[in-house]
Amino acid sequence: MILRCRRGTPEEAVTDIERLLQENGVRTVRSPEARRPILAVLDKLPGGLAEELAASPHIEERAAPAKGAFRQVSRAFQDEPTVVRIGKLRIGPGHPCAVIAGPCSVEGRARVLENAHRVKEAGAHMLRGGAFKPRTSPYAFQGFGVEGLRQLKDAGEAVGLPVISEIMDAAHVPAFVDQGIDCLQIGARNMQNFTLLKAVARAGRPVLLKRGLAATVEEWLLAAEYLMEGGCTQVVLCERGIRTFETATRNTLDLTILPLLRQWTHLPVVVDPAHASGIATLIPTLCRASVAAGADGLAVEVHLEPAIARSDGPQALLPGELKQVVAEARILSSLFG
Repeated sequence: MILRCRRGTPEEAVTDIERLLQENGVRTVRSPEARRPILAVLDKLPGGLAEELAASPHIEERAAPAKGAFRQVSRAFQDEPTVVRIGKLRIGPGHPCAVIAGPCSVEGRARVLENAHRVKEAGAHMLRGGAFKPRTSPYAFQGFGVEGLRQLKDAGEAVGLPVISEIMDAAHVPAFVDQGIDCLQIGARNMQNFTLLKAVARAGRPVLLKRGLAATVEEWLLAAEYLMEGGCTQVVLCERGIRTFETATRNTLDLTILPLLRQWTHLPVVVDPAHASGIATLIPTLCRASVAAGADGLAVEVHLEPAIARSDGPQALLPGELKQVVAEARILSSLFG
């Protein structure tokens, strides 16, 4: 349940409501917004308390999430959508479409630096690169680990871009923080790794949370709720395609959920058409469709020589193709607001 107080409710009245709930063993979290007091009620209310609260002259309405048990990620918990801040970058409504780009894997200091320059020249806003790689085959390239994080961060600083990299294990949090990784990515395979979610929530960094391979929207938002409950308010959702019966593409891009998420949550949403399609020639079209459907950003993979990439070469754009994607995203986000 979410309790929305009337605008102008005195602080003393809000405190009384919080105290009443606390005395009945009910935990609450208050929305960070200043416009109106909004309380997320985390526990089931004892009998009669719901009616008592509903009768209060200070409660405008009682709103439950559209579906599921999420509270702090619910659209009802905030009047205004969240805008996530990553350095100078802003991701969310009212800001230009953010483009996250870079190689699937950090493949060496010289390569990632050259890639960073091309990403910057194309107009992208954040550099991505994998240092710890979750690979289906145990024999595939697993990444350079902490050294890869160091190389990625150095490349980002050289061109003036914040960096993002995927974290796979709670034990790796200190390394990501020590190396100055600006945004931590939780991949599709770890969306419901609750130990990892709790550890990352305490890292004090923005988090990009990818949708699981077969996760429902409710499960995805509950994973985001773990982050919010742990103290991380800077959460970006990432739709990256779901696994269906279709085999013509790597996954199936679910753009249906973009307008739905606008109704269900205040968190910004980016789309990763690279992992959705797995086919580089499809990505520019899917980027256009994503922005038109309401995406706050795009996440794509870029490689100077996709044919020799150590991972996911078939879905990597060339720098010139990235430049076109960025230009079109800028135009479309302006057109659709």
